[in-house]
Amino acid sequence: MDKIRLGFIGCGKIAQVRHIPEAHRREDVILAGYFNRTRKKAEDMASQYGGKVYDTYQEMLEDEHIDAVVVSVANILHADVTIEALKKGKHVLCEKPMAMTLEESELMVKTAEEEGKVLAIGHNQRLNSAHERARELIEEGAIGKVLTFRTTFGHGGPEEWSSSPGKDVWFFYEDAAGMGAMADLGIHKTDLIEFLTGQKVVEVSAMMGTLDKKGSKGNLISVDDNAICLFKMSEGALGTMTVSWTYYGPEDNSTVIYGSEGILSVYEDPDHPLKIVKKNGEVLTFEVDEMQTNDNQTSSGVIDVFIDGIRSGEDTILSGKVILSAMRAVFACEQSFDEGKTVKIEENGGMKA
Repeated sequence: MDKIRLGFIGCGKIAQVRHIPEAHRREDVILAGYFNRTRKKAEDMASQYGGKVYDTYQEMLEDEHIDAVVVSVANILHADVTIEALKKGKHVLCEKPMAMTLEESELMVKTAEEEGKVLAIGHNQRLNSAHERARELIEEGAIGKVLTFRTTFGHGGPEEWSSSPGKDVWFFYEDAAGMGAMADLGIHKTDLIEFLTGQKVVEVSAMMGTLDKKGSKGNLISVDDNAICLFKMSEGALGTMTVSWTYYGPEDNSTVIYGSEGILSVYEDPDHPLKIVKKNGEVLTFEVDEMQTNDNQTSSGVIDVFIDGIRSGEDTILSGKVILSAMRAVFACEQSFDEGKTVKIEENGGMKA
């Protein structure tokens, strides 16, 4: 296969610091084009990396020289842009969360399968070396049977992660984002706990709230800035998932899994990013990479998985149909909070209170 010509729909912070630089490092990729509603953002990327600036994303999708696109726009646009791109014959890497509804998420997966194109979702936490090693250790039985867990993702908020940074970022508006911290961070940790344990979330109970984040006019934002969820997993494990945009200090990206033979912790101990404390008191530590954070951008591996998937034609660890399970759980959490009830996720993907 020749070099893959890649286009970028959305040139905000995530594209600027992650997707575009990571694609630029690939010798088998040509950075062919950019679209952003604020045109200057696209022009800046074209000036720095080369490639064409498009007036609309539809113009990019009509260009037969574009092989694949990276979709990094507001959540409300994910499904429409992705589905249109797939139907135009483009492979797609879409930022998380997949879409605003479960139905849209499922349609994205269905369209990719019908068109024979790769659909990847930007779940970089799966690719972190500590998480990969933790999954291996759990599979090997290092802590016995997984019994309970707690996983957290919190930082000071997404104000700088937009084409127009500040107190009125699109993340803060329900009509653009759908949900707040739950969609931004909760989808990461929901997917991660399924990835680490090898179990699916089958039952949820959730509390979500807007506690502190305010827009430029001083009013509370229209989406959640905090969420706490209880999960029951397919093999019986129980745990909590906490996400927040109001951790006004160091970022917390920790996960602790309690097994019948010991405790595994990831990014909880600053001196030992991956650690096991055995039932008998033995302590095991492992050398792994530091965690990628908003303030510490390292290579995520997402572009590599996407491009390698295009070349191999095989499903990847970031495939849309893989991530769909976590999306079901997130939407179940939303339903749980809205209705004040525990929600079960049925085997066919349906949900009932």
